[in-house]
Amino acid sequence: MESLALTFEFVGTVLIAYAALRVHFRFLSEHRVDEKVFNSMKREMRFGILGVVFVIAGYVLQMFL
Repeated sequence: MESLALTFEFVGTVLIAYAALRVHFRFLSEHRVDEKVFNSMKREMRFGILGVVFVIAGYVLQMFL
């Protein structure tokens, strides 16, 4: 039962992160923003992707090690 709860938490976290990253990507590609905002949003996207990688790694470690 614990692994099922962990799996649901993992999927939910990844879906939320994916939605947030898609919003950033869409905003950057459709709106005109100045260089400072553009660089800030790109940095946030990188941290978001890194966060997803950590979530996936944590899930794998908890489930299989």
